[in-house]
Amino acid sequence: MTKKIAPSKKAEVAAENYDAKKVPLNAKLGNDEKIALFRDMVRIRRFEERCLRSYQAGGKIGGFLHLYIGQESVAVGVVSVMGDDDHIITAYRDHGHGLAVGMGMNEMMAENYGKYTGCSKGKGGSMHYFDPSRNYWGGHGIVGGQIPLGTGLAYALKYQGRKGAALAFMGDGAVNQGAVHEAYNLAALWDLPVIFVIENNGYSMGTSQARSSAGPSLAARAEGYGMNWDIVENGHDIYEVRDKVAAALKLAHDKSKPTVLEIRTYRYRGHSVADPDSTYREKSEIEEYKRTKDPIMVYQNALTAEGTLTEELIKQIDDSARAEAETSAQFAEQSPYPTIEDIKKDVYWEVDNPADKKSKGSLFFD
Repeated sequence: MTKKIAPSKKAEVAAENYDAKKVPLNAKLGNDEKIALFRDMVRIRRFEERCLRSYQAGGKIGGFLHLYIGQESVAVGVVSVMGDDDHIITAYRDHGHGLAVGMGMNEMMAENYGKYTGCSKGKGGSMHYFDPSRNYWGGHGIVGGQIPLGTGLAYALKYQGRKGAALAFMGDGAVNQGAVHEAYNLAALWDLPVIFVIENNGYSMGTSQARSSAGPSLAARAEGYGMNWDIVENGHDIYEVRDKVAAALKLAHDKSKPTVLEIRTYRYRGHSVADPDSTYREKSEIEEYKRTKDPIMVYQNALTAEGTLTEELIKQIDDSARAEAETSAQFAEQSPYPTIEDIKKDVYWEVDNPADKKSKGSLFFD
């Protein structure tokens, strides 16, 4: 018999720290802000679709390509409630987060192509976007490896006395990694302002959550650490995402307390483009989600019903996003590759700043 976990900490987040009825976060949004959220979601979708075309063109994008199609409401919803001292770190499905924080399609597509004009100078590729100027710390290819790093970001914020938080994203497969639980332990032990965001799209690579993860929910594991937790049941609803993230941010900002936040979402494509879309799930499952819960269509219908969006404006936003994505592919095509000499750059700080070198001996062995 499965023991039911009392949602004591979950209740604390929901009741003590954020009451949607008292603080109508989404009710405060103006029409321009709503349209901006919609535009950001559409831009992610069109960028990802253009990435897919480049990957399938043969040789344009090397390595793996993990698309964010279907999960747009998560990244956009989360970033929309972040403050100036809030930081993001995520895994290899990182394109949506990059666009949400304000990165440009050109530098992102160029990185996919391995070009020098990319955000990581062509050395990282699709899985390793970085933009410290926007508090965006990647893009990490090791499953769960970014979670201790995100916990370290939270430690630094607390140490420096800043009223900020680190949002450490992971997929549902990463929650079974040991490093994740080590990070949970330290975050709870030291009261660190970190939000562990689980983007639960139901399948860790090609294995359903029911077959890979024990327990009543992924977020409820936080109970074992005395940590606050909550679940966004409808991750396709950008307003629900914003509400729950705002609650966790308030707890982190005001009390320096961590939270595990599970956001239930869905991806349309395979784990990566190299994987088939539906060998481990029925095509009807994918089509049903698209028909009833597509995050862009759900939000578009809501904004159209209230008169915020018109057919003309929808077309304008969509055409603009498609054109921007196409331009980024052209930019990537025309950009140069890194040189042989570049392989030694951005590896050791002392190599890039020889005047300040203090260590002795060789850093590279040719």
